[in-house]
Amino acid sequence: MIVVADTSPINYLVLIDAVGVLPALYENIVVPQAVFAELQVAETPEKVRDFVKVLPPWFDVRQATVLLDSELSELDAGEREAIALVEELNADALIIDERAGREQARKRGIFIIGTLGILNSAAEKGLLDLPDALKKLQQTSFRASEKLISDLLKLDADRKQGNT
Repeated sequence: MIVVADTSPINYLVLIDAVGVLPALYENIVVPQAVFAELQVAETPEKVRDFVKVLPPWFDVRQATVLLDSELSELDAGEREAIALVEELNADALIIDERAGREQARKRGIFIIGTLGILNSAAEKGLLDLPDALKKLQQTSFRASEKLISDLLKLDADRKQGNT
């Protein structure tokens, strides 16, 4: 499976020490050059900048070569390149959290995975403790509705009890 990742999911997974679930869940993680650049700007948390200084072998940075169309002009460079790379590589999914980017990807028929979806899948496979990961995530700037977090915790509790 080939997935292309946007900036914020990588950022948050690094911050909560869960970025290692990516290669365990997906065979190939491709990161556009613009996303790689965004992960290195001064405003990016130091922990994330440190992560990208020595990239793991599964972190495949690529430059999109297709021209980006005007429908994507409202998005930032990382989101535009991520969508372009998904299309160029015929990737299986796009890891993205931002609403506008998700909407554009959906319009193009791209399968979307968000940070919460990654954490849930990792918990399903026993790669992390979901309540702990969500607690750490809520201590960052990540925002999700309390209902969504509550629903995920209930799903995880049911899964642990063998009800799903």
